Amino acid sequence: MQTLDVVEPAQTREVWRILGQISDPEIPVLTITDLGMVRSVHHRDDGWHIGFTPTYSGCPATDFLLAAIREAMEKAGHQPVHIEQMLHPAWTTDWMTPTAKTRLREYGISPPQGHACHATSAAVEVSCPRCGSLHTSLISEFGSTACKALYRCDSCREPFDYFKCI
Repeated sequence: MQTLDVVEPAQTREVWRILGQISDPEIPVLTITDLGMVRSVHHRDDGWHIGFTPTYSGCPATDFLLAAIREAMEKAGHQPVHIEQMLHPAWTTDWMTPTAKTRLREYGISPPQGHACHATSAAVEVSCPRCGSLHTSLISEFGSTACKALYRCDSCREPFDYFKCI
């Protein structure tokens, strides 16, 4: 049985800070902590244990992100590191921080509207990330990735991705 070591809260905060510098490879303005992919950070007698949930179980960036976590932790001298992939519960856009949603909008992607746990098949009002207009039209249910839909703003006429509630 593994026991939790007594580590300074500052060390744990430092690990969260380190992980908060790892960018998402698809949307580089977001980090894995912005997205809520890091579920837990604990220190035990055999090293650091990080709970990690990919945005979906078949995400092609998972191996890249696991390697980035190991590299960042090694560079900071926090070893050994054990990463547990946590597939249950599945990742949801509800885990995104408010800062992440702001960064998405600034990057030109409309952030999720509402909460995934309340998602329905009814159309949501999607705001344009450029001009803020709610006069938008769905072009395609699938955008640049399956988690996004492609919209067009009827006011400024610009196309944009909408990050769906999942």
